[in-house]
Amino acid sequence: MLLTLFWLILFQVTHLSMGELTISNYRLDGPRNASSISSGLANAVWWRPPIRRRKLEALSKRGNARATRDTALWLTLTAISGFGLYITWLSWWSFLFIFCYGGLYGGAADSRWHECGHGTAFRSETLNNLVYYLASFMLWREPTVWRWSHYRHHTDTIIVGRDYEIAYPRPTKVWMLPLTFSHLLNGPKLFIRIAKHATGRIDSQVADYVPASEFRKVFWEARMFLLINLGTLTASLILWSFFPILLIGLPTIYGAWLFVFFGLTQHAGLREDVLDHRENTRTVLMNPISRFLYSNMNYHLEHHLFPEVPYYSLPSLHEELAPYLPKPSPSCWHAYREILDIFKKQNQDIQAEIISRDIPDVLTTISSEKSVLLPKKINFNGDYTLGRVQDLPIGSMRRVEHSSGTYLLCRPSEQEIILSDGVCTHGKALLSDGVLEGLIIECPKHNGRFDLRSGAAIRDPAKKGINLYSCSSDEGTLVTKFKRFKELR
Repeated sequence: MLLTLFWLILFQVTHLSMGELTISNYRLDGPRNASSISSGLANAVWWRPPIRRRKLEALSKRGNARATRDTALWLTLTAISGFGLYITWLSWWSFLFIFCYGGLYGGAADSRWHECGHGTAFRSETLNNLVYYLASFMLWREPTVWRWSHYRHHTDTIIVGRDYEIAYPRPTKVWMLPLTFSHLLNGPKLFIRIAKHATGRIDSQVADYVPASEFRKVFWEARMFLLINLGTLTASLILWSFFPILLIGLPTIYGAWLFVFFGLTQHAGLREDVLDHRENTRTVLMNPISRFLYSNMNYHLEHHLFPEVPYYSLPSLHEELAPYLPKPSPSCWHAYREILDIFKKQNQDIQAEIISRDIPDVLTTISSEKSVLLPKKINFNGDYTLGRVQDLPIGSMRRVEHSSGTYLLCRPSEQEIILSDGVCTHGKALLSDGVLEGLIIECPKHNGRFDLRSGAAIRDPAKKGINLYSCSSDEGTLVTKFKRFKELR
């Protein structure tokens, strides 16, 4: 009871300390949502650096081996520290194991949640979902709610009124930062929202980014969350021991220090309302142990530029993109000095910005003109040529620009040539910049997937399928009328 009261007081203090900015501007149901849409900041096209197609395809390859090894090691270390806590319970040694267990349970779970939510850690979608749901529970994050929240985060990164995951709105009170390391600030808000969803009521901000078709799933996930936690509390009461909730539930509070320590460096103190990730996202160099605990998410700028690349390939992506990106922070401490300095300045001048980032003046984008096909009309029957079959290697993709729209031309195999819509139905992302694996095309922005055999959307956030178009080979020349033969609603 006292803990609940303490949480509520902290919540009120935090809410008031951030002033009108937090209440009205940063909320997704506030006035800045509509203004961001009308100004063109919402669901906009972001800058992307150039990269060789073959290199990106190689970096985007996923497998089960590396992710399985890392996940098994993380869970083993968590179990060992939990067992250590058990055998040292009520001794001074137990504080050491509480520290380790909390960091692994309520901290290192964050990056596993993140990577598996993107569906890039494992090749197997089943394994991605399994680890994602486990990590979501450990972090008090409703799986469906937070999956869609993160889709929005990648769509509108640090766009005020659109991005729910702006963790440090202006002005951020420096004196309150230590409280975030215990999850005492966000914990009560998360729990209250979960309880609300369990009763069948949807949060007003959640309704802005979660489709109505997903609400039922949200309600049942919240109920299961409360049921498991209620079971843990019941076990503690029956055993008359604090130990069960110290192992399940409370680690989310006392173990949050690790993911907050890492996560604060991602975007804090950087610019709002810009369409270049180099200005609002930070890469920080870390030691191997930290990179393991954080699943290489310290290469966060690279991740936002190419979310289709799995975490174990981000160091290579970092090297590939180095000429186009600002220099990374050499350490967490360097990043924190930068963050704290700008936080202090913004308390005096809310418009203060970090001006020390050296961003290379590069204007090129990922899609070079060589990858774009401009079809030519060849007769009065409405036939257009897309070039020669031999110029379209197996496994390759091309963007096709026609007066009727943007299309995707790809060759998954020797015998298959497919022409489809070229823009993701969820957001403004070119499918030709995505990942082609067999007959599945993955969007480069949110990792949504489409089955090129039918055009069906097979992975969220894509809900609507893409149209397929007739395309044939006439003596080695690709010919199309841009006529739909399959349309999904």
